[in-house]
Amino acid sequence: MNLNKESILKTGDWVKGRSIDGELVIGYVESFSILDEIVNVSVITSDKKTTVGKTIQMLNRNVKKIPDSIVANKEQIRFLIDLALSTGDEDWFKELSSQLNSMKQLVNAVK
Repeated sequence: MNLNKESILKTGDWVKGRSIDGELVIGYVESFSILDEIVNVSVITSDKKTTVGKTIQMLNRNVKKIPDSIVANKEQIRFLIDLALSTGDEDWFKELSSQLNSMKQLVNAVK
């Protein structure tokens, strides 16, 4: 679904942008309405602390998809595991835990 000119958004994508009230928001897409041009974003961080943890509606033109990152080390994976736990994403948690365990096994095999 092409909700804005810069990316194709889907449920679960990490996004950043400005809310209708003008606050800076980072979160993930819970749902969206193409007809109303509204994206429902679960807020993980914001410059307005009272918005964190809530789901807010944002205009799709004010939302930009955050590019997927390549995890390079254990500390990054640990941070993402904490994020997966705080967002309640069990599948992502399991995937990240598996990656961390694979890294540990590789290090132990080299010793």
